[in-house]
Amino acid sequence: MQPLAQWPREDRRQIVGVFTDIDDTLTTDGAITPDALAALGALKAAGHHVIPITGRPVGWSTPFARTWPVDAIVAENGSTALILNKNSTIPASNGHSPLLKIYQQDAATRAAQFARMQQVAARVQREVPGARLAQDSPGRETDIAIDHSEFTHLPPTAIAQVVAILRSEGMTATVSSIHINGWFGTHNKWDGARWIVRELLGRDLAAEINRWVYVGDSTNDQLMFEHFPHSVGVANIRRFEHELTHLPRYITPSARGAGFAETAEMILAAPAGG
Repeated sequence: MQPLAQWPREDRRQIVGVFTDIDDTLTTDGAITPDALAALGALKAAGHHVIPITGRPVGWSTPFARTWPVDAIVAENGSTALILNKNSTIPASNGHSPLLKIYQQDAATRAAQFARMQQVAARVQREVPGARLAQDSPGRETDIAIDHSEFTHLPPTAIAQVVAILRSEGMTATVSSIHINGWFGTHNKWDGARWIVRELLGRDLAAEINRWVYVGDSTNDQLMFEHFPHSVGVANIRRFEHELTHLPRYITPSARGAGFAETAEMILAAPAGG
């Protein structure tokens, strides 16, 4: 990982959009900080697309999709997205436009998989001492999450055991800075990023990948680090460095939200045509 300051100006001038993780990338101690929120607004004001993509549930993401200066939020590791529906005829609530919620899987598939995931979640909690569902679980529609660092601490051996159970049940499993996520289906953050760019912009992300940047902090971001030539890890990624097969190209001086703000500042310091 190279220091963020080594990101070439010419590369930064080409950037049209930013994908970012949320927990411990935009947030610090569980909340978005003023500098990170201001950075989102500054990127949008400069004409950049801004899309958080997270393992958090769609229910948890709803208030942020309404109030943050972003194009959309992709939730549950790429399965669903929330978009401000500016063309809706429904009156705005509390001054905010209604949200459009879209999915990669159809309703019948989601319902069948939801029932099966609850059985797997029960097995995990039976077999892994101390394993608990994440407190944001009521807002989840297409995955399950086991807390390992947000409100409950699980040692590495227990985390590995949870991952093994999820995969033995045919689920995809990833580990974020706070949760172990499991779901049925082939979608992931990279698939979700390509999907939302098609849905929002009618464009092929892979064809213009050199014009986008990804910012993240943990092992469930490494697929994005692999695909994005312009990838940034906030400084707290050092916690997971030994577990990463694919590292981000650059690393920020500061951790969490401050690191995201530093990334935005670097992009904004090299405007297109500047």
